[in-house]
Amino acid sequence: MDKFAAIRAFVQVVEAGGFAAAARDMGLSRSAVNKLVITLETELGVRLLQRSTRKVAPTATGSAFYERCLGILADLEEAELAVSQAQAEPMGALRINAPMTFGTLYLGAVLAEFMAQYPRVQVQLTLADRFVDPLAEGFDMTLRIAQPQTSAQLVSHELAKLRCLLCAAPDYLKRHGVPASVQDLSLHSCLAYGELAGRHEWVLEGPQGESSVVVNGAMCSNNGEV
Repeated sequence: MDKFAAIRAFVQVVEAGGFAAAARDMGLSRSAVNKLVITLETELGVRLLQRSTRKVAPTATGSAFYERCLGILADLEEAELAVSQAQAEPMGALRINAPMTFGTLYLGAVLAEFMAQYPRVQVQLTLADRFVDPLAEGFDMTLRIAQPQTSAQLVSHELAKLRCLLCAAPDYLKRHGVPASVQDLSLHSCLAYGELAGRHEWVLEGPQGESSVVVNGAMCSNNGEV
């Protein structure tokens, strides 16, 4: 039994003074409203309404129950309104993690515009270049510059494409020569992003499509700007 539907039907019958009028107000058939009230009476084990051919009125128990039901339905309506308002107007804390350089260059203006649009949201932005576990560290959202990944635990959305250029200092090329192929990069000292012990693989696009090469170098950093 849908107890709230039955309670609403009972309250409507009391306020309308009959099943037919209550059914019209609720957009249901008279038999459907009658069935809801009978099921409620059976569940409670008491008679809530005194029925006659001319009038339907609550019993003494029904009157007391009616007053309690008004409070229950009011609380339910207030709860439903609060939930719908929360959906319509976001509120609460939003914890975001993003890379340092990207955050300082782009997120300040974006977040200012976001907070002007949603003033009831409190934003906590943490900038870090290490890869974080958002579930373990309690972040609602992380922004990362990386290849798209699939995860059963995380929902990911691609926001934009990032173009990377392969370049070298003219002095370096004078001393070490210009690589003639993608694989030649493995013989050069390359600047890598991440940890020293990590495997640094570059994926490059050329006339023949994508090519990948594992590079090494004398320096790596977890900060792109450095």
